Amino acid sequence: MKPLLEARQLYKTYRGRDHTPLRAVDGVNLALELGQVLALVGESGCGKSTLALTLAGLEKPSEGQVLYEGEDIALFSRDRLQVLRRRIQVVLQDPYESLNPTMSVGQLVAEPLQIHGLAGDRDALAAQVGRALERVGLTPAADFVPRRPHQLSGGQRQRVAIACALVLEPVLLVADEPVSMLDASIRAGILSLLADLRRERHIGVLFITHDLAAAACLADQVAVMYLGRIVEQGPTPQVLGAPRHPYTRALLAALPPATPRQRRPRALLAGETPGPGQIPPGCRFHPRCPLAAPACGQLDPPLVVVDAGHRAACPVAAPAA
Repeated sequence: MKPLLEARQLYKTYRGRDHTPLRAVDGVNLALELGQVLALVGESGCGKSTLALTLAGLEKPSEGQVLYEGEDIALFSRDRLQVLRRRIQVVLQDPYESLNPTMSVGQLVAEPLQIHGLAGDRDALAAQVGRALERVGLTPAADFVPRRPHQLSGGQRQRVAIACALVLEPVLLVADEPVSMLDASIRAGILSLLADLRRERHIGVLFITHDLAAAACLADQVAVMYLGRIVEQGPTPQVLGAPRHPYTRALLAALPPATPRQRRPRALLAGETPGPGQIPPGCRFHPRCPLAAPACGQLDPPLVVVDAGHRAACPVAAPAA
């Protein structure tokens, strides 16, 4: 069975002010199955959002392919691209910015249906909007339809943004840091909603986050990104429970302990993350890596199998026998 969405040797390069190439996505291979939650994690600026927008067809790759159900979307006709945009929906990080403040909740949720020509008559459209709002927990829907975004809490705004995506009945939801701007109690509700949607509608979710705790709660698979490249990938319990790449270990060590009595060994990293225009030779992580050897500055390691379904791009993480 073909993956729902797949990246093959995907690159996205921009040009800096001095025409320096900025490699935001640098040779990524990634696949997401229908009904699966894949968490894409890493520090800010590592290329997560650029990769997500390229996979969603909102950015054109500089090289490589994005395959939807096994077909290259670069070869899609205009009509097929329109269908693709309906089937892949994006939920952005900031509900304060992503919702038009001049529109009511009802107008916001109805707009995608109108754009795609899926709105029925007035009564049918109202019913579609009501179902979408109730599905994301905004009940009774009639109370929310006339409100403006400024009359809602942050969590309610994000639920409206998710309703705007779900009203088109997508098969894939690209959720770009959907809980990073919300309080902890509200964040748990949004994560629970995404989990329910995956289970009930069997949709795929590409969950972009820098929050490893959120990834652990929601994701089936985790892909760790550093400077435009995937450096570790596999089932969530293996990647987050037994990480093999030093960068993944450092991210986990930075998490606060569950209780004040619990202590973790620190894995402090040297220096700062380079920009996408100054990617070091060899392993891109070696200038900050506590395990770096002289050879690491010469070899850019590929992802290799280190356990069943678990891959890491590090010579220290020896392949499974």
